[in-house]
Amino acid sequence: MNRPHESQFTGCLIGQCLGDALGFVVEGFPPEVCRKYVDETLRSANLGEPKWAGYPFGQYTDDSQLARELLRSFVACRKFDPADYARRIADIFEKGEIVGRGMATDEAARRLGRGVPWDEAGTPPPSAGNGSAMRVAPIGLIFFDNPQQMIQAAHDQGRITHQDTRCSAGAIAIAGAVAVALQQETVDVAEFVSQLSKWTSPFDPVLADALRQMPRWVKLPPAEAVPEISAVGVPPGYMDGWEGISSFVTPSVLWSVFSFLRTPNDYWKTICTAIEVGGDVDTTAAMAGAISGARLGLEGIPPPLATRVNDHGRWRYDELVDLARDCFLIRMEK
Repeated sequence: MNRPHESQFTGCLIGQCLGDALGFVVEGFPPEVCRKYVDETLRSANLGEPKWAGYPFGQYTDDSQLARELLRSFVACRKFDPADYARRIADIFEKGEIVGRGMATDEAARRLGRGVPWDEAGTPPPSAGNGSAMRVAPIGLIFFDNPQQMIQAAHDQGRITHQDTRCSAGAIAIAGAVAVALQQETVDVAEFVSQLSKWTSPFDPVLADALRQMPRWVKLPPAEAVPEISAVGVPPGYMDGWEGISSFVTPSVLWSVFSFLRTPNDYWKTICTAIEVGGDVDTTAAMAGAISGARLGLEGIPPPLATRVNDHGRWRYDELVDLARDCFLIRMEK
């Protein structure tokens, strides 16, 4: 295992924010619309100025806003403090700054705002959206060399808003993927997913078993893999009205890992795969982008686009890079 470098920490955060921003343009759209967007806009490099709901190009959503706040909490406290992070979640919702809020996270943020303790505020089962997984990538950076602490922290940050253990498993899978991507010189698909399966098994055997099937899936074209992956773990009768990958935690986490493992040395292809199948594509592209950025570093992300990420015109590229660098310096001190 290799010692991570600063560019991987900054690449993880910027990779998430850019993937999120690119997916946000077609979030919730059906596969045919997303495929056209990928083919005619992303793959053709004819990006122009795609917007959604009046936001400027580069706006990222709650996925990356909350990942950023997790990093800010770590830098301020010089440790992972779930109570401090919970306060930050409540605050950004209270101020109305959140973009694309999820229902379960919104409900939990309201409870936090009323003074409910962080370990009691989470929305209970069977609510099992991907809100705890979408923001967890920084935990993989912070605890890259301590799997047990990584698992506990991923679980704790998740249950602030989601109590269902399937949500914890999804968060552990994404944090674990970031941690492994930071350190592996080459990506061995079977070894990669075997480790994730081991870490997630105590929380959700369904996800753990599906991860072990990933070596077979990554050999398939995305159009052939998506019908299988999109159905994994989804309860009978579950409906969110979206075609493609739903916001249910299990398939969205699996699709993000799939997108990365198909092209572990190419950030742009990973993002295109994450988006082209439709559905909750800002989240799948955010999670896949974080993993890819952690592996490839900041230099693996297209600079002309990366430098335009923003949140309401604030928290732009330079501020995000500085934040991730601070996290790296604190973490390496430890």
